[in-house]
Amino acid sequence: MRGNPAPSAELRPLHVVAMGGGTGLSTLLRGLKHFTPPPGKSAVRHSTECIAELSAVVTVSDDGGSSGRLRKELNMPPPGDIRSCIVALSEDEALLSRLFQHRFQKGSGLEGHSFGNLFLAALTSVAGDFTDAVRQSSEILATRGRIYPATTSHIELEAGMQDGTRVRGETNITASSGRIVRLELVPADVEPLPQTLEAIAHADLITVGPGSLFTSLVPNLLVRGIPEAMIASPAVKVFVCNLMTQANESLGLTAADHVRALHEHAGRPIFDFALINRKPVSHNVKARYALEGASQIAADLDALCSMGVCPLIGDYLVEGEKARHATDQVAADLIHLAQQVMRLGKETVLAGSGFVVGQKG
Repeated sequence: MRGNPAPSAELRPLHVVAMGGGTGLSTLLRGLKHFTPPPGKSAVRHSTECIAELSAVVTVSDDGGSSGRLRKELNMPPPGDIRSCIVALSEDEALLSRLFQHRFQKGSGLEGHSFGNLFLAALTSVAGDFTDAVRQSSEILATRGRIYPATTSHIELEAGMQDGTRVRGETNITASSGRIVRLELVPADVEPLPQTLEAIAHADLITVGPGSLFTSLVPNLLVRGIPEAMIASPAVKVFVCNLMTQANESLGLTAADHVRALHEHAGRPIFDFALINRKPVSHNVKARYALEGASQIAADLDALCSMGVCPLIGDYLVEGEKARHATDQVAADLIHLAQQVMRLGKETVLAGSGFVVGQKG
């Protein structure tokens, strides 16, 4: 496989990059945070805090709601997904979640805005730079990781639909009833942050997902230089598959279809593994999703293997009003996989069995 490092019996703390957007990325970060020491403390390879550096790369194409309003009025990247990642990685998540996610219900100019978005907007104005504002926010709130926007350029999404029409803007794409065939960034030649490329180059583990396929995951892979950096990185690359299909994004798509779409937009194969849930949803949750035409994503494991992507399967589902990933189990199995690859080498792990099964699966 690409960039396979020499196996080492001596484990060292891991460098992890998690890419995505929306609630999916922040959910995964909550699990990975437990393996990352608090600011000022070093990771120890034989302890549970075994991540030396955790970096989140976040899509910035949102054009609706509070984020969209700030983007238009202040000419800044949309802060919503960044805000959610800051909350997820913060030390006092319970308090910050209530504060940063607080949405004003009234007030001229304030109604509909979340406090966290306004905080980032104010700090951007003070710092003069959105990236610096995100960095300072992370320091102020003692986050267990670094957060980078996928690009600081002003971008829009444009989707080519199966019927030949084109839809511009994330909100319009999400509301469309057509099937998305191809997604593009407008403009197409935006650049990533140098810090993002550096984090990818030094990573031991890179994850993409979970999240909305076309509006949260694909946009990161369309930023010039990011797919190339991922290929060049010696890291093990894992696609974290969604649990359920999503209206107007992935209805009828299997796990392998998700990987295929990501590879097609990246312009090359990327993933070594795909983390797949095998636990069935309950009848009640299944019926609830069926009202939207959604269903549990089919785990077509043979199709993944034929693409050179090894499934990592386990029980990763927890249920509430919606189906959610068991974030602690997902994070634990991703860390276990990265350590296994570090110890034995990527080729050995890939060749070891048809399917790699989750630790506690």
